[in-house]
Amino acid sequence: MLIAHDLGTTGNKASLHHDDGRLIASVTVPYPARFAAGGVAEQDPADWWDAVVMATRDLIARTETAPADVAGLVVSGQMMGAVLLDADGEPARPAIIWADTRAGAQQRELEAALGAEHAYAILGHRLNPTYSLEKVMWVRDNEPDIWSRVRRVCVAKDFIVLRLTGRLATDRSDASGTNAYDQRAGTWSDEVLRAARLDPALFPEILESTSIAGTLTDAAAHALGLPSSVRVVMGGGDGPLAAVGSGIVAPEDGAYVCLGTSSWISFAADQPLHDPAMRTFTFDNVVPGSFVPTATMQAGGASVQWIAEALSPDPAHPDTGRLVAEASADVDTDDLYFLPYLLGERSPIWDPDARGAFLGLARHHRREHLVRSVLEGTAFNLLTCIQAFRASGAVIDRIDAVGGGAQSDVYLAVLADVWGVPVRRRTIVEEANSLGAAVTGAVGLGLAEFSAARSLSEVTAEFTPDAARHAVYAERHARFTEAYTALAPWFAGRPSGPPSGRPS
Repeated sequence: MLIAHDLGTTGNKASLHHDDGRLIASVTVPYPARFAAGGVAEQDPADWWDAVVMATRDLIARTETAPADVAGLVVSGQMMGAVLLDADGEPARPAIIWADTRAGAQQRELEAALGAEHAYAILGHRLNPTYSLEKVMWVRDNEPDIWSRVRRVCVAKDFIVLRLTGRLATDRSDASGTNAYDQRAGTWSDEVLRAARLDPALFPEILESTSIAGTLTDAAAHALGLPSSVRVVMGGGDGPLAAVGSGIVAPEDGAYVCLGTSSWISFAADQPLHDPAMRTFTFDNVVPGSFVPTATMQAGGASVQWIAEALSPDPAHPDTGRLVAEASADVDTDDLYFLPYLLGERSPIWDPDARGAFLGLARHHRREHLVRSVLEGTAFNLLTCIQAFRASGAVIDRIDAVGGGAQSDVYLAVLADVWGVPVRRRTIVEEANSLGAAVTGAVGLGLAEFSAARSLSEVTAEFTPDAARHAVYAERHARFTEAYTALAPWFAGRPSGPPSGRPS
């Protein structure tokens, strides 16, 4: 059997699989994140490790699996963060996660040295504060005492592999999400790291996602309750692994949307896809030699979670399903719009200063209108991403949905009507990242091929667009775009801190 761990923003989704990848059982162990003013988003790597230990032991106990039957472990992880390690391999500070946007000055330094278009050609990504490289630079520039102890840097999944095996390494998918990786050469970019004024020795060796990083250390084996002979497959970033978990391993398999805390649209390709306007980007795939063009918005599911918390009498336990169900197709928002930029934004606008906003509120609007406008706002934002892919030559005529949001009929119907293409729910939605990791692990252990993923998650429902609603949404999408364009200067000019004094 195989155990897959998916280190998300809200918790570790762990799953037990047969050696061909079939899902046996899953468990989620939550952990906190700290969000604060100024674009702060951090987590404690110790919480990730504790969640891996708890989830592994829970899966073994719940399924009455003999530890000796576990052949391997594999890890999927949130991408683009920065874990800064000291000489002992311990975190020198809390991890700065993907949602953190503090590193604007570092982005501008890199743009001045490299040029935005030249950097995009090297990296397959824009320079942006949400990437690992800028976060590392921010620590160097703002926390010199901490920086003096930093010896290596990595991302979430790599830290767990280090704790499991004692080996610090990364894979191509996660390396390609750091802003430090030359996608053409398949190595860390000397040119970019010179511009960043960082020593290449800070960054780990790069392996294939299917590589065996090692076996469990005695300490890890004891903590997990597994034999030390268990092999650990390197794994990859959650975006590319979600593609595999959606059954998308080759260009002919189509596109998918992941409706998680962040939300993204992606597909498999033989070559990187470079958008002339740099709205989208390309990760290296966990499937060797292939790529996954992607467009990710910062607060997809996070926007839905926020409005549910804001409207619930108990924000710690919001009834998200009921609120979304109330926002069904017979609820007309009547020109009410929501800009879903609660954490700044990556695709398509790449504006860390952007913020969320309701526009067009009227006296008759109720909570169902607010919730539906949030659903529509995320759909509008992702439609702009779809249009960018099409402008670059991609064919997107249907989209398969995974992630927690894919469980909602109302949400998938909104997406289909806004996008004008069928949206299909798959059998496995919340565990798609873990399933992709399990398949990657099975390939690494020589037990399966990536093509096996196509049969492990099947389509269970299809939502076809309503032509009349799609026509209305086409007009509203234009208004949505105009709203951000009008507000962008206002976002950029907001005060940088609290008022200096109180009114008399």
